[in-house]
Amino acid sequence: MNIALRWPRTLASQLSLIFLVSLLLAHGLSFSLQFYERYESAKSTMLGNLESDVATAVAILDRLPPDEREAWLPRLDRRNYQYLLGEGEVGTPLDSNAVPIAARAIDDAIGQDYSVTYTDVPGPKKHFQGHLKLADGTPITIDVFPSTMSYALWLPVVLLLQLGLLIGCTSIAVKLAIRPLTRLAQAVETLDPNVHTTHLDESGPAEVAFAAVAFNSMQDRIAAYLKERMQILGAISHDLQTPITRMKLRAEFMQNSIEKDKLWNDLNEMEHLVREGVAYARSVHGAAETSHRIDLDSFLDSLVFDYQDMGKQVELKGKNAAVLDTRPHALRRVLVNLVDNALNFAGAAEIVVGSQTDGQLAIKVLDRGPGIAESELAEVMKPFYRVESSRNRDTGGTGLGLAIAQQLALAIGGSLTLSNRDGGGLCAELKLTGVVRIQTH
Repeated sequence: MNIALRWPRTLASQLSLIFLVSLLLAHGLSFSLQFYERYESAKSTMLGNLESDVATAVAILDRLPPDEREAWLPRLDRRNYQYLLGEGEVGTPLDSNAVPIAARAIDDAIGQDYSVTYTDVPGPKKHFQGHLKLADGTPITIDVFPSTMSYALWLPVVLLLQLGLLIGCTSIAVKLAIRPLTRLAQAVETLDPNVHTTHLDESGPAEVAFAAVAFNSMQDRIAAYLKERMQILGAISHDLQTPITRMKLRAEFMQNSIEKDKLWNDLNEMEHLVREGVAYARSVHGAAETSHRIDLDSFLDSLVFDYQDMGKQVELKGKNAAVLDTRPHALRRVLVNLVDNALNFAGAAEIVVGSQTDGQLAIKVLDRGPGIAESELAEVMKPFYRVESSRNRDTGGTGLGLAIAQQLALAIGGSLTLSNRDGGGLCAELKLTGVVRIQTH
């Protein structure tokens, strides 16, 4: 099974990996050096004790009367070595290239006064023996059982605690480092020049404050630029109304003819387009309207009754019994544009209201018209985009209705999405979030 190692993609995981690896390497090096120094110190102490103890024990045995040496042996024995009277066990001579350090310590302790030979003794527990003779010729054997150096049980516990502390500190450091970037990313994600901009907090480290100041300045420039463009569009559209009105007055005095009818239709189209342009320019600043609390059911009933009074086939289904804090004129214009769009293409519209599982309020405008191709569902939200291939304004409109609805939906803190219905037709769903408060009667 091959495991592919990949460099993490998120900044948090990259910083965490770099910090953890570097800290673990540094900590491992420090721990290794400390352990090595402790090992060398313990070994030096142990060998020093061995040299002193062997020199003392052999000197004692050499000066004791032969009949008392047997009684002194238990007193001289240690955990890893003991003294025997006699030649010891049969073994093989130690390899001169692999002499244990304990044998070298024994040579350093008594090698100048006694001739010591070493044999490797096989058995269940590997050990070696040093053989020498006292001054009176009595053979003495030093039986040594080499053992590994004991380790403190608390060392692994301390190591684990240190690793846990490193991981915790790394996690805190990474969170502190990426928190400003997270705030900046969220601000960019929710950036909307059409509504009142919310400035980032410009406090914190110098780099974070500089980025926040730059982002806030960018927000202000974008909002000012967009406002200027919409003001220009609104001004041009407004100023065009006066000459169009004069042209219509002059056309009134013309003799009835086919050319007069064509001119009159063209002027009506121009007037409608200019009005839609002014409406679109104003929709960008829909957030300037003061919020009011409205009864949703009464609001929708009023809208539907107005259409029914004009003989339009508009029907309301579902009751929500909710009170909204919203901008009623902007909300009404959104629904009017959606209903008019359904009436133009299907001849009838159905309004369905209900609450979503996540607490959002959803208002759907349904029709059984030709629908919109999936590839064009996002395009129709753009200004002056019309689906109908004939480009006939009587049915295709100016291409600003859905764009105005989209702008106003954003201005009141909602979102507008389009989707095709099963069996044909279009569903325009308005979700109200953010500034919307729903209270049940």
